[in-house]
Amino acid sequence: MTRLYHPALYDHQAAIGSYWEASAAPLGRATPPLAGEARCEIAVIGAGYTGLTAALALAEEDGAEVTVLEAGDPGWGASGRNGGFCCLGGAKLDYTTMVRRYGLEETRRFFRVQVEAVELVTAFCAERGIEADLTGSGEIILAHKANRMAGLREEQAQFRDLFGLNCPLLDNDALAERGLAAAGFHGGLLVPVGCGLHPLKYLRGLARAAIDAGVTVHGRSPVTALRREAGGFRLETPQGSLSARKVIVATNGYSEEARFPALAGRLLPVLSNILVTRPLTEQERTQQGWTETTMCADSRRLLHYFRLLPDGRFLFGGRGGVSGSPVAAVQGQHRLRRAFERHFPAWRAVETDCFWRGLVCLTRPWVPFIGALNEEGLYAALAYHGNGVSFTAYAGRALAALVAGRQGGAALPAVLRAPLPPFPLPFLRKAYLAGAYGVYSLQDAL
Repeated sequence: MTRLYHPALYDHQAAIGSYWEASAAPLGRATPPLAGEARCEIAVIGAGYTGLTAALALAEEDGAEVTVLEAGDPGWGASGRNGGFCCLGGAKLDYTTMVRRYGLEETRRFFRVQVEAVELVTAFCAERGIEADLTGSGEIILAHKANRMAGLREEQAQFRDLFGLNCPLLDNDALAERGLAAAGFHGGLLVPVGCGLHPLKYLRGLARAAIDAGVTVHGRSPVTALRREAGGFRLETPQGSLSARKVIVATNGYSEEARFPALAGRLLPVLSNILVTRPLTEQERTQQGWTETTMCADSRRLLHYFRLLPDGRFLFGGRGGVSGSPVAAVQGQHRLRRAFERHFPAWRAVETDCFWRGLVCLTRPWVPFIGALNEEGLYAALAYHGNGVSFTAYAGRALAALVAGRQGGAALPAVLRAPLPPFPLPFLRKAYLAGAYGVYSLQDAL
């Protein structure tokens, strides 16, 4: 099995149809397809956040000759189509289990790199002059049932006791005072780390920085074959081939397992859907009581995530669906729209301007992976469980240091360096997912 979903999700020639595509300035740098024979020291597969961050670090800190191959245009994958939540995250494993599995100190190390990752993104944008529309401060997790407040209190205690982070609990009155009034919520937990951003503006700023540092980026150059040869690897594309001493795989949920046997059966891409409304007038925002740009998500297992954008549009996203077909996309849009109108009834007549889909990447142990794969000279960083906007800033730099030999694997938290186990009977992954979604839907209703 090379692809888990319908071919429509992997059409690199198709426009994404996102608001980000419609509102970001062009890259302004040439990224022509690879043509003919080429050679480099380190090849990177994937021009998303991880690949470009690693390439930039290798070029600037190590003087390495780096070439990036991207199947579409830079940012075509998850990096150009996510919700723009630059916040804590990267793993779906709860901290209690993480402490039991990896130990308290390693769990704390993992938490610290999450905070560091957010700081790396904001500092990078400031230092490089990238206008990525950074907005809001922190993230609020909203209880979608009254009984979910108990779980948020437990999270509050965990943040305080394990990591020394003060996360205030807010009732609905406090939320309304902050300009965050929506229907069907019962309070929330404020996690005071992170900000919203324009993911494609950030990505293109990162790509410009990498190209200006000497990194060669080839768009529209899908890797059709990767094989070992004397002294390294050969990567084939439709119009050319590239020889490299080392290779970084940074394709995340869009990894084609036939190309990368070391990843076969070890990743679970899942669908995420996003809609963006037309710009809301000031009167419309006031009528609903939602006037601030703070990032929010709810307490569902099949969560919704949403935020007001700087130009007054509203972004509303959600997990779910096991078919990538165009027909399923229409059905997914209708489900998402119904959820949006349920929570924001004053905006029921507000039109949807954009809708798009993308793939989030999970692993069996519910944690990201950074490190060497089971073949010498082959490396990967991937699987951020829906929170890669910030975490990739750490992952890409950490992987570059590992590839260049500036640091060993022990420098990484243990959470990130364990080998990737395969899913049992991996050809049944979509069936597992469908079953899990059924269970999660029932749990979310209780």
